[in-house]
Amino acid sequence: MENEILDILIVGAGLSGIGAAVHLTKRCPGKSFAIVEARERLGGTWDLFKYPGIRSDSDMYTLGYNFKPWTARRAIADAPSILNYLHETVDEYGLQDKIRFNHKVIDASWSSEEALWTVSLQQGDGSISSVQCNFLHMCSGYYSYEEGHDPDFPGKADFAGTIVHPQFWPDDLDYSGKKVVVIGSGATAVTLVPSMADTAEHVTMLQRSPTYIVSRPGEDKWALRLRKLLPSRAAYFLTRWKNVLLGLFMFNLARKKPAAFKGRLLEMVREEMGPDVNMADYTPSYNPWDQRLCLVPDSDLFDSIKSGRASIVTDQIETFTRDGIKLKSGKTLAADVIVTATGLKMAMGGNAVFSVDGEPVDFARTINYKGVMFSGVPNFGMTMGYTNASWTLKADLTSEYVCRLINYMHRNGTPIATPTLPTDEAIGTEPMLDFSSGYVQRAIDHLPKQGDRKPWKLNQNFPKDIINLRHKAVDDGVMVFSKPGAVKSARPVQHEQAEAIAAE
Repeated sequence: MENEILDILIVGAGLSGIGAAVHLTKRCPGKSFAIVEARERLGGTWDLFKYPGIRSDSDMYTLGYNFKPWTARRAIADAPSILNYLHETVDEYGLQDKIRFNHKVIDASWSSEEALWTVSLQQGDGSISSVQCNFLHMCSGYYSYEEGHDPDFPGKADFAGTIVHPQFWPDDLDYSGKKVVVIGSGATAVTLVPSMADTAEHVTMLQRSPTYIVSRPGEDKWALRLRKLLPSRAAYFLTRWKNVLLGLFMFNLARKKPAAFKGRLLEMVREEMGPDVNMADYTPSYNPWDQRLCLVPDSDLFDSIKSGRASIVTDQIETFTRDGIKLKSGKTLAADVIVTATGLKMAMGGNAVFSVDGEPVDFARTINYKGVMFSGVPNFGMTMGYTNASWTLKADLTSEYVCRLINYMHRNGTPIATPTLPTDEAIGTEPMLDFSSGYVQRAIDHLPKQGDRKPWKLNQNFPKDIINLRHKAVDDGVMVFSKPGAVKSARPVQHEQAEAIAAE
């Protein structure tokens, strides 16, 4: 690939990257592009994670693409079904030859003189190659594939059993008939517990603090009825919008009336578990949607607890022991297997190093533009899904906007597009992700900011983003379009703004 020049380079062959490639194929048919993928297979998250029961935590009518109806029966789908959907998409749009596996981005440098990114790629054998592109679209997700969040619990080395992190699940782990402790209370933990409880002697979910847990049918009966009456695309479209609007209504209700919404969520737990349930194990200290709600399909977690095959313990770890875990309350949990479902480690751009005209890019000193690009960074997009809805809703819109931007640059003969902060006023900033989840808070100082006004402020609202990304003018007075060699003059202004952001 040395000296190869592409119009667009997509990084990542997961849900976002494959979707971005389809949108380019449909909307920018004359543009050359490739997908580079660090791993040896496509699928991203849905191929990386192998733990028992792995599934979507959103319905597939909104996690699926807007151009390809989800036709499987289950709305809450397992990883193999999602992988099959991705492989179908690659086959339908002839993307096999566009994907270059075992190519990991380690460095990307932008030249305003050439209007090109030079991207260094480490291949599977350790060799380094490079490719150039006019537009770099990062679709590599938001967390590190190489490491998860794995706290160094006291006494860890003393445990005589097996310790497993869900991100690195061993193929040969046999937990049948064994005592299992799953540390955590998030989406991974609530998926693991009922799945492992089918064959383990007993599974305990050990949580430091509770999470809101909501049961939802694994099948969408409304969608299944519509399929009998309408063509698949029409049924998919209506189901998708039904779920989008219902989710948005619930989110807004939770934010406007948190006490009442919290009361209803806890009442639903009582209805599932019966009057004798210990609600301390199900009552979080935060308001709904300060973190994502944990979805359990068909009450599987509640059923496993009621059957006695699983249980929840709310406590803190004092130390691991040879035979299990000693808690700060003085209680002990016997274990043969301990699963540390303690979360992800966030990574911007796959931990690659980025620079613009020789100046390193520190994303923590940038402000997000329209949820897609970053102040002072030309021809660079990054797909980040919603925190309050399905990832792909935003991924589709991001790809559509990138295509609009590329076509605008082509029509106007201006191959450089730079989101540029104003010179006559300061933009107030706040964290890009308004979320109290541990994985976000651990990385908050390294993440980009969002502004206090449009187009620097995130919507977290799908209908608004349809207007913002699909219909509003590309040339909005904030995006500066230029030709090679003409954009460097804007860099000092952006640098001064970055210093001000860092000082806040």
